[in-house]
Amino acid sequence: MRRKRAILPVVLFILVSFLPFLSCDRTRDMRGYDFIPDMVYSQSYESYSSNPNFADSMTMRVPALNSVPVGFLPFRYTIDPADRIRAGNELENPFKPTPEIVERGQFIFTTFCIGCHGATGAGDGQLYSSGLYPLKPRTLSGDVASKLKDGEIFHTITVGFGSMGAHGAQVKADDRWKVVKYIRKLQQDAIVRGDTTGRAMPPGS
Repeated sequence: MRRKRAILPVVLFILVSFLPFLSCDRTRDMRGYDFIPDMVYSQSYESYSSNPNFADSMTMRVPALNSVPVGFLPFRYTIDPADRIRAGNELENPFKPTPEIVERGQFIFTTFCIGCHGATGAGDGQLYSSGLYPLKPRTLSGDVASKLKDGEIFHTITVGFGSMGAHGAQVKADDRWKVVKYIRKLQQDAIVRGDTTGRAMPPGS
């Protein structure tokens, strides 16, 4: 029994001594044996690997000219004021102000808009009222915004206006239209409260 206990450390020492040799494989530059070789050595081309099937040897390809991602439609309007007016004349809101549509619009408004425009759309959101942002956001519930067409508001949400940034990348088109419906509700609520004094803000605000 004592003899077996004496041999065990020797055996362990020999095994540990051979580990550096066992860990080497193919060449001195290799990391060693691959635990899952099918994942280490992919049969397909990696995104940034060289590819002999193309003249430029690049695996990642540029999308075809004028191709559009599934579920998206090109927005063929620029940020210019003239295009904003054109969008108002050409674009129509595909949704009716049903409770479900307005509720979804409220959810998106609360997620993306309330920080600047406030809960009632009066431009008194936390970002401005806390002093973190010096420019007062435009009032959405006053007379000026009420006269805007749905397409103009949709255009503003999509590409931005003044100091407001574009939200077309964050909010899908259907939700932008639903936000417009919710803004219309805010405007109606303002009429009920008698608060329709929203005035145009100075350019750039």
